[in-house]
Order: sequence, then C-alpha cells, then structure tokens
Amino acid sequence: MTATRSTRLTARGARTRERIIEVTATLVFRQGAAGTSLDEVMAEAAVSKSQLYHYFADKDDLLRAVIDRQTSRILEAQRAELDDLDSIEGLRRWRDLVVATQEAAGWIGGCPLGSLANELADRNENTRGVLDSSFGRWEARLADGLAAMRADGQLVSEADPAALAEALIAALQGGLLLAKTRRTARPLARALDMAIAHINTLTPSGRRRG
Repeated sequence: MTATRSTRLTARGARTRERIIEVTATLVFRQGAAGTSLDEVMAEAAVSKSQLYHYFADKDDLLRAVIDRQTSRILEAQRAELDDLDSIEGLRRWRDLVVATQEAAGWIGGCPLGSLANELADRNENTRGVLDSSFGRWEARLADGLAAMRADGQLVSEADPAALAEALIAALQGGLLLAKTRRTARPLARALDMAIAHINTLTPSGRRRG
C-alpha cells in the first residue's frame, strides 16, 4: 500500500532509498513524526531534496514506508515465537518475549507501530490504511497459530482465531502504553496474562474446569 515515485531502482538507488527510510525511522522513533522534518532527514541521510523526492512523493509517502519497515522489523524480531505459536505455552513464550523486549529498552519508546498509529492514524486515509494493514499482518501471524491450535484440537471449535488475535494485539498495545507511562512491566504483563487466560478457557481442559 506504500506508494513510491520510483518502481525500478538501481542497486545504488535501492541503497539510498533504504538509507532514507532507516534514518527517518530512527528520527521518528526518537522524536515523533511531527517533530521530524524532511530537512533533518536529508541532513542525516546525506541526500539532496531532489533525491528525496525522487524516491518519495512527500512526507506522508515516506512515513508510510517507515510504517512498513517497522512492521517488518517487529515481525522479524518475533518470528521464532510466532512460528512456534502452537499451544498455550507457545503463547506464553511470545508474551515473555514482548515483555523482555520492552524491559531491555527501559520502557522507553513503546511499540514503534503503536506509536506511529497514535500519531498518524488521523493524518490521512492512505496512512490509516497502511497502519490498519500493518496491524493486520501482525494479527494474522497470531491468528495462524491460534487456527493451528484449533485444528489440532487444542482450542474448541467455536474459538475465533481472528477475534482472539485482535484481542491479543489490543491487550498488548494498551499494556504497552501504560507500561511506558509507568516504567514498569506490570500493566503489559497483566494485560497479556489476562488475554491468554481467556484463550485458555477455550481449550478443552479449560472448558471442563469451567
């Protein structure tokens, strides 16, 4: 969904475009989209205005590329846990990774994608659509694991993998916001634990206990 002015790039052009995106991602994560100017991007990336506009139509176009980059980075960082998400224990390993990642960052910055959504979702419809698609990519990875659990009989047939994945991401984003504000893992850990506890009630053993 990210538009770009250049569809066929030389190897050098591709490297320049990647450098611009990487520099912008770093600046935006550090100081927000509104606080990041194209002049700063050009200075940090060592590119001219004509180069910048060769690859990106405008600042919004560049920010959409940053959204895609941050989404891919999140999914890659969680790839092993998402690939192994085939049980309640797998969900808990994913939860532990999310909490540990934020602890390692000192609770500064929060979720790169969530921060972008908070700042940009109302900016324009194209950008909102890219954000929606990005969260959808993340939810789809969780939903795939939950669907595999259901197919394996680890979740009851009426469990809805897509709805459960959406709830997990909602718990994660809300938990991250409070964790960032309070500088503690507690809100994030509690939100994810409660979401996973609900999913556990949809296992055959959870239903029997209920």
